[in-house]
Formats: sequence, structure tokens, C-alpha cells
Amino acid sequence: MLRALDTGCTLCCSVRQCSLEIQACMRTLKPKHGTAAVHCSGARAAMVTIRDVAKESGFSSTTVSIVLNNAPLSRYIPPATKKKIERAAHKLGYRPNQFARSLRSKRSHTVGVMVFDMTDPYCTLVLRGIENTLYQASYLPILTDVHNERSRFERYLEMLLDRRMEGLIVLANWLFLDINLLGDLEKNSIPTAMIGCELKTDSISSVIVDNEVGGYLALEHLHSLGHRHVAFIRGPRALIDSSPRWRGIRHCARDYELELDARLIMDLPESRDPVSSFEAGQKLTEDLIRQKRPFTALLAFDDMSAFGAIRALTRAGMRVPEHCSVIGFDDVATSALYTPSLTTVRQPMEAMGASAVGIVLDGINAVLEKREVGASHRKVAPELVVRESTRSLL
Repeated sequence: MLRALDTGCTLCCSVRQCSLEIQACMRTLKPKHGTAAVHCSGARAAMVTIRDVAKESGFSSTTVSIVLNNAPLSRYIPPATKKKIERAAHKLGYRPNQFARSLRSKRSHTVGVMVFDMTDPYCTLVLRGIENTLYQASYLPILTDVHNERSRFERYLEMLLDRRMEGLIVLANWLFLDINLLGDLEKNSIPTAMIGCELKTDSISSVIVDNEVGGYLALEHLHSLGHRHVAFIRGPRALIDSSPRWRGIRHCARDYELELDARLIMDLPESRDPVSSFEAGQKLTEDLIRQKRPFTALLAFDDMSAFGAIRALTRAGMRVPEHCSVIGFDDVATSALYTPSLTTVRQPMEAMGASAVGIVLDGINAVLEKREVGASHRKVAPELVVRESTRSLL
């Protein structure tokens, strides 16, 4: 059987061309300090090929190729032969050409990850969950930052499709609502999951936090501490999280018969800069203080606006939490390090990233197995994290 395989004719043109280039380089080798240095203008640095492993192991290129690529015919090759070939490959430092493999198998083992703004603190833990889960599944993430620009988003999407990505994960924000990417993704059968935004579609999956429950938890915590005069910094109207989060707050207020004072409710402006919520939170809190309308607690839309609120309160001579309790939303990395450390509603961001990867990998397997799979829409529960920025009045 091995003789029948021993044809030496399975090398692709790219490998054969590489071998010819290396041979050309070898003819121009010049010794330097007892070692051989390669001087080849225009030629690639010498790399180990199937033929090199074949020469080292004493077997044909065909047999070596079958073993190293774990081809179906490898089951007919004796274990001793496999071990000798593998030892030779390890000795020479042989690494398979993944690009050539992907051309043959029509698989890239890559997943595109599109982030709207890398500077957003929200992204850090989500990306950690995505990266860890893809690593465990032996997939390579291709990360792109679209800088909140529609044209950049569309161009990066084209580039990812050209590179035959097998799946796509999008960390969405309010800008995503203006972008119609459904056509290209549906046409190319690319399994896609969005984090932070849910589209009513049968082709694109989503992973979001239950914002309504989160809003309810935040106000319920303040109410349990005895706060009855609460100021609010709501999210931008265009942001998809804002409405359900405020709905949860109103639901809680209704359940506990807590009156919401319209004069203590402020709205964050729309902005593409995630850091701007800190500045806006500070400005809106300064506006609340100038009204001289008393409040003992402030519920901010997110952690960044909560940080801004704490700065404004401190500058006005109001200590947190002695004079005013403050609660945020998200639990970004700096929340535990802030002074005082921030009470907040945690989005399980790493788990959301891992969940999105799981959805996409299930979709990739469905495509490979030629079976239908519908979109999956997952809503994860938030968690109240009590720290130093809130205190009881009871």
C-alpha cells in the first residue's frame, strides 16, 4: 500500500515554487563565522517543506503529506512510520501552510469581531470572553475597530468576507441601528451574533442583558436603603438600552409607590464618544444641584456617567455616599477601583462574549453539516454589586 502512495506528485504549485526559491538561495549561501547565511533578494526566508521532511524521514513526499495533514489514507500507514515522520517534522521545525490548507478545505477557522469603539470600557471584558472561548475552540479572532464610522464598518465587513471568515460577532451600539448589514451576511450564510443589540430577524442572533430587570434592581436597592428622593440620569433616546432600562425603573417605582419627580430626571445627549458620558454626567449633575431640588440618591445610566456625577457632587461639597448615594450600570473594570468604589448593576460581560461565540460556532457547524439553524436570542440576567457609593438612611 505504501508503495502505491509513494508517487511524490501531491505537492501544490506554491510549495513547489517555494522549494525552487529555497534551492536558488542555497546556491548563493556564504559562510559567516562558521554558519551559513542566506542572501536572497526577493526570495522568502527559507522554510521547511514537505520535501525536506520527506528527505529527513526517508519516506516519500506523498506519504509525509498524508501523515502531516492527517488525511483519510493515514489510517493505512503504520504507527511507526507516522512517529518517524512526526519526529522529523518536529526536528526540522516544520509548520503546515495554513493558507494552502484553507484553500483546499475552504475553511479559514477565523471569526470576525467588529467593535464600534475600542475605547469604550464596556468592550474590554466582552472581548476577553470572546477571545478565551475562540481560543479554546481553536478559532482565530480578527478584530476590527470601526471608530463609529459607517463607511469603515462597511469596508471592514467587505474585507472580512473577502478573507472567508466563518462567523461574525458584532459589539453593537446605537450607531448600529443606522447600518443595514443583513443583505451581505444572509447572502454569504455567515453565522452572526450581536452583543448589546437585538434585531427582530431570523438570521442574526443576539446576546443582551435584561435591561429592564437591571433598572428595577438599581432603584429597588436605593429604595431598600430608605431613599425616596432620587435623581436620574437616563440614557440617550436613540440608544436601544435606554428604553427598557427606564421601563424597569418605572416598574419598580410603581411597585413601591415611589413618586418620580420629573424635575430630577435628566437625559444624556447622543454622542459617538463613550468617554463623553462622563462629561455629560458631570454637567447634568451640576444642573441638578443648581436647581436646589433636594435628592439623596442619584441613579446613573451607566458607570461612566456615575463617575461624572460623583465628580460634580464632590466639587459642590457633597460627599458620596454621606450626602448623596450614587449607583451606576455595567460594572466596568474601574468601578471597583474608583473612590468611593461604585455600587452598580453588573452586566456579565465575559459571559456575554462567550455566549455569542457559542452561538456562532453552532452556526458554523450547522453550515458545515448543511442543516438549517435559526437565530438565537439570549437575554442574560444582571447582578447588583453593592460597594461604597451607596449607604442606608434607615
